[in-house]
Amino acid sequence: MFSLSAELQLHPLRIDGTEVRTVESLADGSTLSPVQEAFIEAGAFQCGYCTPGFVLMTTQLLERYPEPDDDQIRHYLSGNLCRCAAYPEIINAVKIAAQKRKVGKTT
Repeated sequence: MFSLSAELQLHPLRIDGTEVRTVESLADGSTLSPVQEAFIEAGAFQCGYCTPGFVLMTTQLLERYPEPDDDQIRHYLSGNLCRCAAYPEIINAVKIAAQKRKVGKTT
């Protein structure tokens, strides 16, 4: 059995040469990532239980598909469930994040 203490899980880890990302590792110090900012701006959370998973999946989605359409967003995030039904806000957050990343790369 392999276990980690809670404080270790708050930092990027490498296991067998593979980086393990956490939602906390996306920020640069006190500066949130574009995806984290977008989720706040869009109000894409309610209880917050599913938010870390959606933020991490959105980050990976935008790395693979910088300008996803609605179908790509829905398909890519379909494995993460939101019991509060914040899906419209989550999809909007992904679009905001894509725009923020695009603008960030051109400035």
